[in-house]
Formats: sequence, C-alpha cells, structure tokens
Amino acid sequence: MERVCAMIGEDGLLETRTAERLSVEVYESRQAMGEAAAARAGSAVRELLEEPGRRVRMVFAAAPSQNELYEGLIRETGIDWSRVEAFHMDEYLGLDAEAPQNFGNYLTGRLFGAVKPGRVELLDGTADADRECARYSELLGEAPIDIVCLGIGENGHIAFNDPPVADFDDPVTVKVVQLDEACRRQQVNDGCFSALEEVPTQALTLTVPALMAGAQLFGIVPGASKREALGAALEAPIGTGCPATILRTHPNIVLFADKEAFGR
Repeated sequence: MERVCAMIGEDGLLETRTAERLSVEVYESRQAMGEAAAARAGSAVRELLEEPGRRVRMVFAAAPSQNELYEGLIRETGIDWSRVEAFHMDEYLGLDAEAPQNFGNYLTGRLFGAVKPGRVELLDGTADADRECARYSELLGEAPIDIVCLGIGENGHIAFNDPPVADFDDPVTVKVVQLDEACRRQQVNDGCFSALEEVPTQALTLTVPALMAGAQLFGIVPGASKREALGAALEAPIGTGCPATILRTHPNIVLFADKEAFGR
C-alpha cells in the first residue's frame, strides 16, 4: 500500500493511501470522515445532474457506519433530489415491515425522508423471496447505477455478501443469502438487536457484481471494530475470504476511514 500524504489538513484529513486501484482517505475523526465523504458524493451527484434531463441512480447501504455520511448529505446544497432514483443494497427476510431494524425504515428515517428523492425503491423482506429478487433485479436493470455508497462489515462483507456466500462472478443481481454468524453478531455489536437470537438468519442482497457495476463507489468505514476487516480489504489477497478485497479492482472508488478504523 502506497502512502500519498501524511499531514492533518483543515478538513481533518490525516493521510491518503492507495491499494491498487483503490484510494483510501484517513480522517482524524468519524465526523470529519463523514463530512468529507458527503462532500465528495454530493459533488458527484451535482456534476451528473448538470446534464439536462439526467437522472442519477444511487444505491445506499443501511448501517450505523453510514450515519455521518447521511447527515452530511442532508446538509449538501445544490442537489435536485427530485432527479435522484434511490435503491438500497440489502434487507432482512422475515422481519416485521415496521421494525426499526428494517433497512428500508433506517434509510427513510436517516436520509430519504429528509431529502425526498424523486424515486425510492425499497427491498421488501416480507414478500416471497424469489419474486422479490426478480422484481428488484428488474428495477436495477432498467439503467446503469451511477453511484454506490457502501460500507465494509466486520467479517469483510459488502452488502450481505459474507465470505461463505460471496461470489465475484455471481450470475444474478439480487439473491437470498444465509447470514454468517459473524455478520449477525455485528448487528448486536452495533446495537441494532439486543441478542444474537433476535437477528434474522436470512436476507436479500445485491450481489458483488451488482455492487461493482456502479460507475462510482464511495466506501465509508469508521470505528475500531472495522480495523481488522479494513486491513484485510486493503492488504489480503483478493478473494471471497474477505469479500471487500474486490473493491481494489474497481476503476473509480474512494474509501473514507477514520483513524480508529485505519489503525496504522
């Protein structure tokens, strides 16, 4: 991994590294990280919307690690959200539609309800799973995805592509997965559930190729609990043992981390 700079900027930037095609920016604090990521993502949206009649298609992660990003995006000015089409990347199966842990509810409460995208398409974890995979795949396939905002799980997952089920050559866009215990335990560690047995065992997820098909990727990875996964994502051999390693092959990706997650 190559170091590009090592100094504290006015925006809290500590240093920038590169790992193959992946650019990593490390910030002094979680807040500075989120503000920087929001500014960069907001700029990308505004630039795309300069084209008359253009609509921007975005996929969002639903996790506490994204809170500062979404707080920053709400504050971004000059974005015509009515021309944004919003999707999300995963959803629990069998969880009550009104449950606070429902990812669609999280995104509505944290972002969509405030900025009001012109189109919001939510995964339905209460529907027939196979039909929902087909329905959402069709929606995603209507046009290319412009921007993906994602995180990295404690076990290296991206969306719900845990090591046991991740497939870098997956032939489908959306699939049903069995959740790895490490992934389910993270939901308890994050305070989303009070006990492991409360965490659903299955979910719907966009596949790795579906995520990697986004034209621009912005990764947000804060906190000491992500240190091991982030280190593996940047330095381990590219493979499904740490699904996030595939991010190093994307042609247009920036990953934002705080110093607690980077830990170097």
